[in-house]
Formats: sequence, structure tokens, C-alpha cells
Amino acid sequence: MSRLEDAKKKYDKTEIPKELSKRVQAAVEESGARKREREKVVRIRRRKVLAGKCAGVAAGLAIVFTTALNTNTAFADMAARLPVVGGVARLLTFRSYEKDEGDWKISVKIPSVEMIAADTNGLDDSLNQEIHELCIRYGEEAQQRAMEYKKAFMETGGTEEEWAAHNIEINVWYEIKSQTEDYLSFAVMGTESWTSAYSEARYYSIDLKNGKLATLQTLLGDEYVRKADESIQTAMRERQETEGIEFRAQDEGGFSGIDENTKFYVNEKGNPVIVFDKYEIAPGAYGAMEFEVER
Repeated sequence: MSRLEDAKKKYDKTEIPKELSKRVQAAVEESGARKREREKVVRIRRRKVLAGKCAGVAAGLAIVFTTALNTNTAFADMAARLPVVGGVARLLTFRSYEKDEGDWKISVKIPSVEMIAADTNGLDDSLNQEIHELCIRYGEEAQQRAMEYKKAFMETGGTEEEWAAHNIEINVWYEIKSQTEDYLSFAVMGTESWTSAYSEARYYSIDLKNGKLATLQTLLGDEYVRKADESIQTAMRERQETEGIEFRAQDEGGFSGIDENTKFYVNEKGNPVIVFDKYEIAPGAYGAMEFEVER
């Protein structure tokens, strides 16, 4: 069975609260309508000569958007709340629900990327599938961990009253890090209130000029490893002197250099911000550590 079919089966089995079913259905229908409108714009765009491409697409999008605002109240209300980046991309909440399972509570917000440009080679579709699978997987695994935690808690003499006092919460959500004419950068995160060991954060930065995911190499050039390492090492020394942060030594599992898989997001200045998880290079009391690298 293909990866897409697996994802679809998992999605179909996921329970949606009754009170949210109409809202989710409306979001799906509106998403389909927007896709059809984009396809109409693409057909118009292809008929334009090269000199008139940009103006033609902009005008077509303006007509589509204005028509939707004037004829669809739900679209107008939603559009007023959606972050739009340079008329090229937007990030919206595709699905959101909260459930009280009695032993724990779970809150999930799944984002969806919508690319208006036609030449992204399905980037938004592949991103949305990956993000959806990430959110669903984290929620399911977190609930399984909560069940195992309660079982161990009760087996060691805990009571239902003591368990209830733990107020167990599972959260999956997203956070926009920056939105400019050049980049849309955001994080998808999952946390569990009783432990930080399983917290997870995935960062996505879209280069809106090229319709591709930004990488440290595209941001900093071919010598991105050297540039980032030197910048981080300098910042670590400064923080140790000014803030007294005791970073872990390299032979103790501390910072040993970045690579192509190092987590980062793009800030409002267009600079990459390297992110290290809690405990990764410093004591947990300092939380996650971030280092901006000037381009």
C-alpha cells in the first residue's frame, strides 16, 4: 500500500467532534473552490505573453479574490483572518479540534499551506500531506504515552484523584515565525504537559520567489556550515560571559557543528535562526537555544 493510501486510511479513521464537522466540511469545500479558481488563473496566465505575465496574473487573482469576497460571506470572514504573504502564499488552519478524554485533554490545530503561484511543482500538496501525517502521528503517540503513564502511575499506588490533579494535556499546533515578501516560515509543534522528553518541533521555510523550501545552503551559500558554526561559537562564548550559560562540551554531546538537517527558521530580516532543542547543547533550564546567523 502506498504512503498516500496509508495517510488517507489514517485520516479517515480519525474521529472529528460532531460540533466541528460542519466547519471542517466548509473548510474543505472552500479549499476546493480556491483550487478551481487558481486553475482558472493558470489558464489565463498561460495565454499571456511574457511581458504581460505578472500584470495578468495579478489582475486575475484580484478579480477572483474580489468576486469571492463579494459573493461568499464565509470566504470573506475567513479571508479577513488569514495571513497572506505578498499575494503568493497563505497559511491557514485546515483542521482544529479539542477533546476531553477524561484522563487527558488533547488540542490539535493542523495548518495548511496554500501556494497561489502555479509553478511550485506540487510543493503545497507534499508539504500539507507531510504536516498532516506529522500532527496525526504525534497526537496518537502522545495519547498512547499518556495511557502507559497512567497505567504505571496506578500500579505504583496512585489514585484517580491524584491522577486528575496532574491535568494531563496534549497540544499540537503551529506558529508563524515570519511572513515577508520573500519568505513564509513557520513551525509545527507538539507538547505533552507531563514531560518534555517527547516534545517535537518541525520547521518549514518557503522561498516565495522560487516556490521552493529554503535551505541553509540557499540562504548562506556553499560555505554555510563554516559560516553558521563560526557564528554560533561566537554567540555561545558571548552568552557564557554575559549570561553565565554553561554550554555542554563537545565530548559531552554539546555543539559540534551544524549540517544540512539542522533545524532552523527564517526571521523577519531574512536571516536563518538555528534552533537547538531543550537539553541539546545546554542545561534544560535554559530551554531551546536559538542563534541568528547574519547573511
